[in-house]
Amino acid sequence: MAWGALLLGGAVTGLGLQLRQPALWSGWEYGALGLCGAALLAAAVVGCCLRHQSVFHWHMAARVAAAVGVALLAFAWAGGRAAWFNAGAMPPQWHGMDVRVQGVVAAMPRWNTDGVRFRFAPERAERLDGTSLELPQLMDVSWYAAERFGTAGQSPTQPLDETAARCAVRERLPDLQPGDRLALVVRLRVPHGSFNPPLFDYEQWLWQQSVQATAYVRQGPAVEEPVVLGHTGRYRLQRWRHLVRERIQRALLAPRAWQATTGAQLAAPTVANPPCLKDQTLRMRSTGVLAALVTGEQRAIEQEDWEVFRITGVAHLMAISGLHITMFAAFAMAVVGRVWRRSTHLMHACPAPLAARWGGLALAALYALFSGWGVPAQRTVWMLATWVVVQSLGVRWPWHATLMLAAAVVLTIDPWALQQAGFWLSFVAVAVLMVLASDTTGSPDRRATAAQAVLPRRGGLQVLWHAACRACSQLWQLQWRLSLVLVPLTVALFGQVAWVGLIANLVAIPVVTAVVTPLAMLGAIVPVLLPLPAWTMERLLQFLQWLARWPAAELMWPQVPWGWALVGLAGAIVMVGRWPPWLRLQGAVCLGAMLLWRPPLPPAGEFHLTALDVGQGSAVLVQTHRHTLLYDTGPRYSAWRDAGQSVVVPYLHARGLRPDLLVLSHIDSDHTGGAASVLEAFSATAVLPVLAPFAADQWLSRQAAPDQGALTLDGWRQCAAGLQWQWDGVTFEVLYPDAMQLERWRSAEAAGRAAVPTNATSCVLRVRSASGRTALLTGDIGRLEEFELVRRSGAELAADWLLVPHHGSRGGTSERFVSAVTPRFAVVQAGFRNQFNHPHPAVVQRLQSRSATVLTTPQCGALQWSSARPQEMVCSREVRRRSWHRPPQALWQAR
Repeated sequence: MAWGALLLGGAVTGLGLQLRQPALWSGWEYGALGLCGAALLAAAVVGCCLRHQSVFHWHMAARVAAAVGVALLAFAWAGGRAAWFNAGAMPPQWHGMDVRVQGVVAAMPRWNTDGVRFRFAPERAERLDGTSLELPQLMDVSWYAAERFGTAGQSPTQPLDETAARCAVRERLPDLQPGDRLALVVRLRVPHGSFNPPLFDYEQWLWQQSVQATAYVRQGPAVEEPVVLGHTGRYRLQRWRHLVRERIQRALLAPRAWQATTGAQLAAPTVANPPCLKDQTLRMRSTGVLAALVTGEQRAIEQEDWEVFRITGVAHLMAISGLHITMFAAFAMAVVGRVWRRSTHLMHACPAPLAARWGGLALAALYALFSGWGVPAQRTVWMLATWVVVQSLGVRWPWHATLMLAAAVVLTIDPWALQQAGFWLSFVAVAVLMVLASDTTGSPDRRATAAQAVLPRRGGLQVLWHAACRACSQLWQLQWRLSLVLVPLTVALFGQVAWVGLIANLVAIPVVTAVVTPLAMLGAIVPVLLPLPAWTMERLLQFLQWLARWPAAELMWPQVPWGWALVGLAGAIVMVGRWPPWLRLQGAVCLGAMLLWRPPLPPAGEFHLTALDVGQGSAVLVQTHRHTLLYDTGPRYSAWRDAGQSVVVPYLHARGLRPDLLVLSHIDSDHTGGAASVLEAFSATAVLPVLAPFAADQWLSRQAAPDQGALTLDGWRQCAAGLQWQWDGVTFEVLYPDAMQLERWRSAEAAGRAAVPTNATSCVLRVRSASGRTALLTGDIGRLEEFELVRRSGAELAADWLLVPHHGSRGGTSERFVSAVTPRFAVVQAGFRNQFNHPHPAVVQRLQSRSATVLTTPQCGALQWSSARPQEMVCSREVRRRSWHRPPQALWQAR
C-alpha cells in the first residue's frame, strides 16, 4: 500500500506539473526525460532487490527514486502526447481564410436556435484559388440558418419562442447524420474563446475533445452552395446513436409516427426530421432527458433543465455517467451469471463468476461506446476493467489498493483527466462510499447474525419491512455523509453548495437509475414502452423545479484555492467517520474555516479593476474594500444567450461578489445585452440600483424573453455630469453627459426632429483612489464628446488606466484626448477578429506614441489592475497560460 500510494502520488505530481506547462517542449526533450525516469525506476527496482544485503541500505532511497522516476515518466508521457497532438494544429495565419472542403460528419449533430453544429473530419481541402491544404483531423463546424435571431421584423430582444426557432432552423437546413459526406465552403477559425479564470475554458474543452480548428459554413451568392454528397457508411456507431435519438423523439412527440422508424427502416440511409410540436413543452423536455440517458447526447437536454439539475445537485444523473454504467454492469453481470449457470457445458468451460464479470464488463463497454465514449464513461469502464482483472487473478487486494490502481490506469490512458472535475469527484465519491458502506453495513458475519436473530421472531412481511427500513436508513446515512464530504470539492470546482441536493438525490437516484434509465433503454427497442419513463421523468422534473424554487436553494460560494479545499475535505472526512467527538469538532473547524475563506479585498482607499473578456462589448468590474460597481454588462450573443448569464454573473459568483450599483453607459446592446440577466440574478433579495443616461426602467421592461415575466426596476437614476459619491475612501464622479444636453436630445426625439445619438450619450465615469490613482471609463464616446471632456476638465482628465472609447474605433481616441489623459495603460474590450477591425491600428499607434501600454481582451483575456500597484497590469492569458492556449503573439498574428 505504501508503495502504491507513493507511485500514484508521483504519477499525479508529474501529470500535474506537465498540465501547468505554459508551452510544450519538443518531442526529443520529452523522450530524454522519459529515459531518465525509466533509469531511476530501474535503479529503484535494483535497490529493492538488494536491500536485504548488509552492504546496501537503500530502502528509503529506492522509494524516493521510484516516485521521482514515475513522476518523470508521467510528465514525459503526457507532454509527448500533447506535443504529437499539437503538431497537427492549424497555423494561426489561416484564421479567416475561406476554403473548399470535403469531408464526413463525424458525430451526432447538435441543433440549436441559430443552426446546427457538428464534428467534421476533412478528407481534402483547398483554397478558393485551388491550392491544396492539410487541415486538422477533426474540426467543429457551425452551419447557421439564414436568419439567426428570429424572423423578419423581430429584434433579438423579442425573439421567437425557443422551441419554434429550433423547429424553424431544422426546416431550413438539411437533416445531417453521422457518416454524411459534405462539400462546403467554410471560413476557418483558430480555437478561441473568452478567457475569464476561473470560468469555463473553451480552448481547454476543445483540446480535450481532440478538436484543433473551428469553422462556419459560408453562404450567399458569392460562394458555392453547400452540398450533401451522400452517405459513406463511416461512423456507424454514431449514426445508430443519432437514429435512436430520432426514434425516441418521434415516438414521444408523435406517437402515431413511430412505426415509420421500426424494423429495417431504422437502418435506412435517411430519416425525416422529428416533428416539432410547440404545445408539448414538458413532454419535449422529458424527451430530451430520455434521449440523453440512452445515447449520451447531453445537448438534447434543454438549458433551463440543466439549470434546475445544477441547483438541485442531480446533474450527474442526467447523462451517461459512472453511476449508470456501474449499475448497468452490475445488472449485466447478474444476467450473464444466471444464464451461464443454466448450461453444464459452459460451466465446465469457464466458472460462472468469471464469465459473469467479463461478460458484464464487455456489455458495459458496449453501452459506454454507444453512449458516445465520453470521458466519464471511459473512466468508469477502465475502473471496472481494473477491478475485473484483479478479481480474475485471484488477488485479494483491499478496495483502496484497487481504487489506486484504477486511478493509475485511467491517468495512463487519459493524462488530461487529471484536470477534469469529474475525475476528482468520482474517485473521492467512490472512496468515501466504500468507507461509509463498510462502516454502515458491517461485516458479512455481523449481517448474517442480525438476520438470524430477526427471522425467528418475525413473519415474512415483517422481515421485508425491516429490511426496507434498514436499506432506507443506510441510504440516508450514505447520502448525507457523501454530500457533506463533497462540499469542499464542489465549492473549489463550481463555487456552489447545493444543499437541496441531499433531498433531491434521495429521490432522483433510485428513480433515474432503477426506473427511468432501464425503461428508456427498453423503450429504444420497443417504443410503446417510452411513455412510461417519459411520464415518470416529467413528475421528477416538476419535483426538482419545486425544490429549485426554495429560498436560498442555490448557495453560491467563492471558489476557494485548492489548499483550503484540501483542508476542508480532510475536516469533512473526519466529521463523517467514526472518530472521537473532539476530533470531529476539529474537523468541523477545518470545514468552517474553508467556508469562511474570502478572496483578498482592496485596502481602504484603493480599488481593483477587472475588464472582463466578453467579446465585442464592454463589462468592467470596480471593487473597493466593501463595495462593488459593475460598468456595463457585455453584449447579447443570440436571442437566448448573453454575456450576463455566460460571463458576468458566473464571474461575480466565483469571486463571492454582489454588485452594489450597475452603471449602463448607454443603450447599445453590446453594452447592455447582459443587463437583464444580471438584474435577474442579483435582484431576488434586494433591489440593484442602476445608473444610466436613458430611461432604464422603460427599456428593461421590454427585455424579458417571451417565456419570462416582465422585469421591473425600482432603483434607476439618471447618469449625468456632476453626480459624485464616495465608497471606502474611493471617489466616483460622472464627467459626461450633461443633464441639459440629455433633455434637449429627448425633446428633439419626442418632437420627431432627430433620434437620440446613443454613443454620444455614453456615461463617462472617473474613479479616483485616496492616493490619487485614477481610472477613466468612457463607454462609446466619439471625437465630439472627447473634445467636450477636454474643454471642461483639461489636465484634470489625466488617468493611469483608460478604457479606450468605442472599443478602439477609428472615429475616437483623438490626439487631443490622448494628450489630455496620458494613460499608463489603455485597455480595449473587443471581439476576437471582429468585423469592425477594433482596435484600429491608428488608434493603437496614437496611444503608444504617448507611452501608453495598449492591451486587448482578445489577446489577454480578463485584465486586472489595482490602484495600490499602479505599475502592474495582470494579463490572464499570460499568467494562466497553458500548453493548449495559443500565445498572445500568435493571436495577434491571426488578427
